[in-house]
Amino acid sequence: PEFLNRVDEVVVFHPLKKEHIGQIIDLMVNESKKQLEEKKLTLDITPAAKSHLIDKGYDEKYGARPLRRIIQREIEDPLANEILKGVFRDGNTVIVDYEDEKIVFKGGQNRKKKKELETVETA
Repeated sequence: PEFLNRVDEVVVFHPLKKEHIGQIIDLMVNESKKQLEEKKLTLDITPAAKSHLIDKGYDEKYGARPLRRIIQREIEDPLANEILKGVFRDGNTVIVDYEDEKIVFKGGQNRKKKKELETVETA
């Protein structure tokens, strides 16, 4: 009884839907982007990779709880290994894509060169 007297309002939480998961992925990937910026790397994620993460990281019962583990297991840990191997260096852009049923990393392209290419393409 004493506990109930202390409750001021009732807050109703609705279950997350798949369309919400995409926004959560953006927030989580932005954290990784900030960490990589310190190492002078740029991270881009393709719609195919994002769609894969939505499918794998969403659970009707648990919502987005599995998402953090999926991003860490499929993107952060493998990408850290690639960086340690020297595949990506300062100034590179890392593109996270989904091909042949798996997450792949593309890139190694210098940001400066990427801007030059964009300038040439728009001209």
